[in-house]
Amino acid sequence: MTQSSLVGREYRGYRSNGGSIIAYDAKIPELGPKDVVVRITHSGLCASDVAMVKLGAPVALGHEGVGIVELIGSDVKQLKVGDRVGGGYHRDACGSCKFCLKGKDIYCYDRIVLGEGDYDNGTFGQFYIGKETFLHKIPDNIPSEYAAPLQCAGVTVYTALRETVEPGMRVGIYGIGGLGHLAIQFAAKMGTEVVVYSTSADKEQEARAWGASEFHLVSAMYDTIKAPIDVLVITGSYYPDFERAMTKEFLSRNGIIVPLTAPMGAMNLNTRNMFFDGYRVHASLVGSRAMHAETLEFAAKNDIKPLIQVTKLENLGSLQKAISDLGANAIRYRAVFEI
Repeated sequence: MTQSSLVGREYRGYRSNGGSIIAYDAKIPELGPKDVVVRITHSGLCASDVAMVKLGAPVALGHEGVGIVELIGSDVKQLKVGDRVGGGYHRDACGSCKFCLKGKDIYCYDRIVLGEGDYDNGTFGQFYIGKETFLHKIPDNIPSEYAAPLQCAGVTVYTALRETVEPGMRVGIYGIGGLGHLAIQFAAKMGTEVVVYSTSADKEQEARAWGASEFHLVSAMYDTIKAPIDVLVITGSYYPDFERAMTKEFLSRNGIIVPLTAPMGAMNLNTRNMFFDGYRVHASLVGSRAMHAETLEFAAKNDIKPLIQVTKLENLGSLQKAISDLGANAIRYRAVFEI
């Protein structure tokens, strides 16, 4: 397509509005030099989208998008029309601050991420406007529907693990859900011994198939664990009892706690043991551009895929139903829309 035939074209999107979701009509704008128009084919539904709605944030929804490049700006060199790309959470950064220069662009003070700027551009629509270096080519052996959740959920768990674990460590995954089931796979392929804690006994077979060597019910995990873990990755919507989790019998001295979700309320940490046993809390927000690209490469090489439920995004009702199902824990484990 030519720029003249695409610029100004209207398409339907969905956005948060005062605690609810509304449909709206967007238009493809005049492209900047580094802009890329992506025709979205698939988009994952993430808890962060739901959080935006609950917060009443006036933002376009959808940030796990995968699609085909339809149009590029005048200075785009790394992508071409027809490429299959993904992205949507981390959208821009200054490129020159201390964070960007160290490859930590996700923490740039001028970053644009979901909910921080670019409020009218989401992946729950036919088109998404991205910046060249904040879109990532999808490896050929990852189908688009599986690639979609990797754009946020996958990058989130991979980055956190990449920054905290080493081969041979015992890594505890607390919760098997949209993040947890990917964390098990990534951690196992990184050469760690994966220990899983879940409230659901019927998830044990899945966890072991993904690479877990131990499975414990949350209700008994402090009594049944065989040896201390080195890293505790919290992937669910609830925190463990830190008075019991932060003991050297459960989490080894100098162990790391990695909270990947942000439940409402405080983390009531066992600060006494944190001091004497050298515990650390490692915060991690999705991932930098480098980590995003590395996530996709690692997933492709190791055949890591999310467990997904695919549905067509036909109207506002289909979006609302998927969000309702997500809230009711009726999705195993990532909802993906065909656009």
